[in-house]
Amino acid sequence: MSLKIDGGLFKYEIIDYHAVLCVPVDADAKEVRKRYLKIARRLHPDSSAIANSPEKDIANDLLSKLVNPAYEKLSVERNRAEYTLVLSQIGKRLAQESAQIELSTEAAKQLAIAPNVDLLYKNAIAKIAETQFNQLKQVPQFIAQISELNLVYLMRRAGKIMTTSPVVQAATSTTAPPPPPPPPSPPKEDSVVEQYLRRAQTLIKNNQFVPAKVELQDALKLEPKNSRAHSLMAILYMRQNQLKMARIHFDNALKLDPHDPIALEWKPKVDKVLGTQSGTTQVKKSADSEDPQPDNSSGNGGLFGGLFGGKKK
Repeated sequence: MSLKIDGGLFKYEIIDYHAVLCVPVDADAKEVRKRYLKIARRLHPDSSAIANSPEKDIANDLLSKLVNPAYEKLSVERNRAEYTLVLSQIGKRLAQESAQIELSTEAAKQLAIAPNVDLLYKNAIAKIAETQFNQLKQVPQFIAQISELNLVYLMRRAGKIMTTSPVVQAATSTTAPPPPPPPPSPPKEDSVVEQYLRRAQTLIKNNQFVPAKVELQDALKLEPKNSRAHSLMAILYMRQNQLKMARIHFDNALKLDPHDPIALEWKPKVDKVLGTQSGTTQVKKSADSEDPQPDNSSGNGGLFGGLFGGKKK
């Protein structure tokens, strides 16, 4: 059985000892020892209830090659302190590169945008710990999942959340401010889709475009004919200077709801900019045409200047 792990911090050539033992990255020596003893009783040949030989071999490999080295690193105060410092520096570095971080598990995606990060993180770790070593062949996958939670938590502790890339920030820094997303609707019994949209609004407002797009894509999977979801997706593309993509979603929103207020307000301004750029006043597209590539050819000049130069209609 291969013990190779390629998720979470392991992708960055870091051995995630906390993920191996499934303890939080701020666990103390007492917590580490308690968890280790529980795992050792499960895997050690003298105390394990594992009956068949193949599983005994897997258990022995897990114990000797992963669990024991992790315990040796985290049980000694000095070693643990040095390792914690290394993790802190890694968290700061990865936070600066957050636009390039791709998360593969739903738990990590939720942790990236959760308001109460500490509570959600520790609850998620505790839940995985209950079953981490039940199926020995799946242990590497569990460790990768835990390590991805650790990665996100370290980034959040460094004071960063998934955000837009520096390229997009640079492209918009010299132009007029992009439009703010509309304020959230009054509280009511929200559906799942409404929860996605509400979170997306907040993320767009904070320039966290990557997780905002994930929320909107999830909303459209559930309700592909939701005009508000298309309008918010258009706003998201506007904030990234991708006006052709924004117009497509505004068109979709108006076809689904001709009275959609966001699309009615902003689509004429998008059409005006794209018409000016192409030498025409209006560019018509079929709803069935393929999505064009994001248009970043206008440079840093008047992309939003043309959009917001006139009076608000």
